[in-house]
Amino acid sequence: MRKKKRTVFIGKVPVGGNNPVVVQSMTKNPPSKLNEVADEINQLASVGCELIRVAVPTEKDAYFLSDLKKKSILPVVADIHFDGRIAVKAIENGADEIRINPGNFPQRQLTDIIRAAKKRKIPIRIGVNSGSLEKSLVLSASSLADSALRWVKRFEDLGFSDLKISAKSSDAAMTVKTYRILDEKSDYPLHLGVTEAGTVATGAARSAIALGRLLSDGIGDTIRVSLTGDRVDEIAVCYEILRSTGVRNVGARLVSCPTCGRIQIDLTRLAQEVQKIIERIRMPITVSVMGCAVNAIGEAKDADIAIAGGAGYGLIIKKGKIVKNVREADLLSEFKEELIKMELL
Repeated sequence: MRKKKRTVFIGKVPVGGNNPVVVQSMTKNPPSKLNEVADEINQLASVGCELIRVAVPTEKDAYFLSDLKKKSILPVVADIHFDGRIAVKAIENGADEIRINPGNFPQRQLTDIIRAAKKRKIPIRIGVNSGSLEKSLVLSASSLADSALRWVKRFEDLGFSDLKISAKSSDAAMTVKTYRILDEKSDYPLHLGVTEAGTVATGAARSAIALGRLLSDGIGDTIRVSLTGDRVDEIAVCYEILRSTGVRNVGARLVSCPTCGRIQIDLTRLAQEVQKIIERIRMPITVSVMGCAVNAIGEAKDADIAIAGGAGYGLIIKKGKIVKNVREADLLSEFKEELIKMELL
């Protein structure tokens, strides 16, 4: 059972309460690279990203946020470290939320940030992680959680409670323990993630273990899978975790066989191409890619639509029934045609 949290609005996106878990990512470019970062946002939004975080390392970047806001179709979360003046400028130039590690700022600057956020009525994400924990603390799940909660209390004492919390580690087990403590002791919405998770393979595995356990326990209001690689892969992994835990049934689920000695088709390439085609589908459907036409009807009978490859030919199957038998060279184009008929593309 998911514990009901307070609701904050990031732009028009509600986070917490009874609202769906929100998928977030981060651009590789800062706001001053306006066209590049806008292109990144459009691409990520097209595959299901719902919030976008951008690093704002300089005052120049903070000023460019106003132009970026005009181009962005997603709410923009400004990520600021060390200089509170940049955080204030980011707020004044239209950030929908700011993410800060409060320990990086002098008390006076923290007060200025809170004053600006209150004036613009935007939330602040308190972000604590294992790499920037106070030097007086020994790294552990309890110290990470306690650090975040102390900062929450400090913000409340300063009259600010429009908050979201994150407290991440690169260790999956520590991340799980930390968020369980936060969930028990706080009713603020929680942003889940494993920081510095790694490349696509390692990062996806660590994130699936940590986020999957937490989401299955009803913990988490926004998520990001932090990968060293293509940000589009982050979104795909996020939605697979959400689908696999039963938290959000949205988007196309791909099922594909691992190949064997019966395969007479380039199944790996076929599955990868199918994945690219379906990544923009938001309807909850199951797509199957099988390499053996003999077994495919049985294996793909539960799929909404399936491809089964053979020696130079392949089958298009819908709801367990063969609808087309086509040349291998035409499989992908015929598959797309069927998706268009289903009004999915």
